Amino acid sequence: MPQKLTVAVAQARTLEDRPSTLTALKRITSDAASRGVRLLLFPEAYLGGYPRTCDFGTAVGARAPHGRDQFLRYFQSAVDLGDTPAGAGDDWVERKLPVANGKNYRGDGTREFLEQVAKETDVFIATGLIEKAGGTLYCSVVYVDPSRGVLGKRRKVMPTASERLIWGQGSPSTLKAIITEIDGVRLTIGAAICWENFMPLLRQSLYSQNVNLYLAPTADARDTWLPLMRTIGGEGRTFVLSANQCMRYNELPSWITEAGPKQDASSDGSHYISTGGSCIVGPLGEVRGDPIWEVSAEGTKDVNPPSKAGLVITEIDLEDCERGRLDMDVAGSYSRNDAFKLTVEGLDLNPPPF
Repeated sequence: MPQKLTVAVAQARTLEDRPSTLTALKRITSDAASRGVRLLLFPEAYLGGYPRTCDFGTAVGARAPHGRDQFLRYFQSAVDLGDTPAGAGDDWVERKLPVANGKNYRGDGTREFLEQVAKETDVFIATGLIEKAGGTLYCSVVYVDPSRGVLGKRRKVMPTASERLIWGQGSPSTLKAIITEIDGVRLTIGAAICWENFMPLLRQSLYSQNVNLYLAPTADARDTWLPLMRTIGGEGRTFVLSANQCMRYNELPSWITEAGPKQDASSDGSHYISTGGSCIVGPLGEVRGDPIWEVSAEGTKDVNPPSKAGLVITEIDLEDCERGRLDMDVAGSYSRNDAFKLTVEGLDLNPPPF
């Protein structure tokens, strides 16, 4: 049967707190569903927030008390999905972990909220989030199927630059691809978060699992991002979805601005600190959904074209991935696997069985 599916990326920004951001996620997902979207990607750190402009009061060899207070507020805004610091893998996915007395689920209810939104809208949701487990924060992506609930979650294995101060390193075992079927379309989905996409071996670990939908939530709004996405699409013969936040300084959560650098007296805070650039790329490296700039999904609805509402929407044909492998499969016929080997600790690189 035809392997065509309508997919989208949401250029959405984190709001003041988790409840308001979750409410926005539900509205944006419902809007996307009304436009025929069956799978929707939200940006890196969408839930919990990307702490752009923050230094948390730190310098080499020094910590300021206000920075610890700022981290406290950031920690409190993060999502508790009920997982463990080491990552419980399939036991977490399958709800085999113990639950506290008097509770019906682990965590703060965000997982259950996302599952309900996916079920009600019939949209597969993938979203970036800041996850707290024990005393550590992780930058993560969670996959939520409308009929089966959460299918998996992965944590960023290499936080970038000063992100390393506030986020832990996730286990490479979480690079495991997930499989699902939507309207008879068979999907093998993996994700690389922001600058993980600059890691050739990490990309290869996803290609090796035969992903046909490669998710790249990001915080990078430079014009160099699209060429990287096009490289990945052509290199992996896979569809690439990338979502970024678009945000002005005065739209940052108050826990950032109250302790952050003071604005120039002449500035009203209306300048962009991230202009977006969310896009969709095909398996020959061609742009299927042009990057959108200086528009966000919050506060906009019933707008056409969808790009004006902060959505990039396109129909994709997953058989294009196989068409592309006529002349290149970097995990198979083109890999020279008799000469080059890749192993990842705790991860089976074979394509998952369907």
